[in-house]
Order: sequence, then C-alpha cells, then structure tokens
Amino acid sequence: MTTVRPIRGEDRDAWLHLWQGYNDFYRNSPTEEVTRETFRRVRDGSDGLFGLVAEDDEGRLVGLAHLVFHPSTWTTATYCYMEDLFVSREGRGSGAGRALIEGVYAEADRRGADRVYWHTQQYNAPARSLYDVVGTATSFVVYER
Repeated sequence: MTTVRPIRGEDRDAWLHLWQGYNDFYRNSPTEEVTRETFRRVRDGSDGLFGLVAEDDEGRLVGLAHLVFHPSTWTTATYCYMEDLFVSREGRGSGAGRALIEGVYAEADRRGADRVYWHTQQYNAPARSLYDVVGTATSFVVYER
C-alpha cells in the first residue's frame, strides 16, 4: 500500500533520486542551485510551493508531486498547479501515481483551491492513461516563451 505525505528534510537523498529521474525523463538539466532551492521550497512550503512524496510498504520513496498554489483572476480562491509528478520504475504499477494525485486533490481541498490542473507531454502515454481517469482534458493549448 502506498502512503502519501508531505516532504520532510530527511527525505533529501531519496527525493534527489526521484528528482533526477523526473528531469532525465523530460531531458531537463537543472543546476545544483535550482535543485537545492526546489527542495527547500517544496519542503518548507514557501513561495506557494508544496511537496508530497509517496512511500511504499517498506518506507522507500517511490514518487513525488510538487504543487504551486496561486491566485487567479477567475476566482477569489486559489488554484493548484501540479507542476511535477513522477513515480520511479520500482513504484510504477503500484498505484503510487493515483495515490499522489489523490493526495494533491486532498491538499487542494484542504486549502480551498477551486481548481487543480497540470500539463504533460503528448508522448507521455502511460501517465496520460491515468490522467484520463482522474482528470478531464481541456481544450487549452499551452504556449511559452
């Protein structure tokens, strides 16, 4: 059974392994400073960020979710953006991804967020098969500079 909980300071090394796997998947290479600050902010819940981890039955971290809570011009409440979600190879198929998303929903509800949303790559078929069950695809197209 998977347990989802907030990130703690003692999770740093196991989190770093998951963070590296996540960034490898997306072909991203964050600097050491970005990695250090990301951990600090998701652990401390600062700057609107908040982090969750998934533990397996042995207490090993098998997944992470990083959230951004922010205001919106479309509501007086907040929105929750799930910026990062990753489950290790060892944790895949265990329900950890679904448990993390349910944990995200619970935290968003606890904070009174009106919406939870996230993005993924079109080619991320395994994750999208889960997302199609736990969420609703929208018609929005993402642009960036």
